[in-house]
This record gives sequence, structure tokens and C-alpha cells, in this order.
Amino acid sequence: MNPNNAKNVDDYIACFPSDIRERLEKVRATIKKAAPPDVEEAIKYQIPTFVWNGNLIHFAAFKNHIGLYPGSKAIENFKDELAKYETSKGTIRFPLGKPLPAGLVTKIVKFNMKERLAKVKKKAATVR
Repeated sequence: MNPNNAKNVDDYIACFPSDIRERLEKVRATIKKAAPPDVEEAIKYQIPTFVWNGNLIHFAAFKNHIGLYPGSKAIENFKDELAKYETSKGTIRFPLGKPLPAGLVTKIVKFNMKERLAKVKKKAATVR
């Protein structure tokens, strides 16, 4: 199966060799543990996405890295801790040959949760 055709996160992960699947499952488990119980999984933009009051965070597998897509605010906020990783405006690349920084991923998810809540509150205040 082609990961671009995955209907859900399980299908997406199943498309990869076992070593990549293990890393994807580690990212998935780390995000799930950090996120609230009502977080939902989806495929958006053809990659796994956690949804909580909107898109919370995305991740994906590539030839040489696992991509994490927390958005530009998270990357700016954690720029010092992310200095040893390749990043761009909204992307973090975790090399396949190195351990996943689960603690950092957890902090990023929690940061994004606060950002999502602030956005929801701001939107609710403008509706009144």
C-alpha cells in the first residue's frame, strides 16, 4: 500500500518497513500520552494528524527522517532545544539513526495544546 492512500493512521504506519513502523509508533505513542484523552487521530494532508480543537500536530516518515509538524510557533518557542535538528518554518526532522527525543516531543505537544486553547478562547470571545 502507498502511504499517500492511507485511510487511517494504522494503514499509514503499516506501509513502512518494521524499523520505520517502530519509530512511527513511538512518535504516535508519545503524542497520545501527552495529548488529552479526547484527541482524535486522522489523516490530513496525506499524513497522520492529531486533532484537538483543530489540528494539534502532524507526523510523517521519510527516507532519512521522521518529520514532525507542530507549526511555526512551536518551532520558534523551542528553537534552542531544536538546534541540533534540521528545522524549517513548520517542520522538525528527526534523523532515523538517532533516538527520538520523546521529552521534547511531549513539551511541543503540550505547548500546542495551550496554543489551541488560546485560539478557541479568542474565537469564542469574538463571537459574543
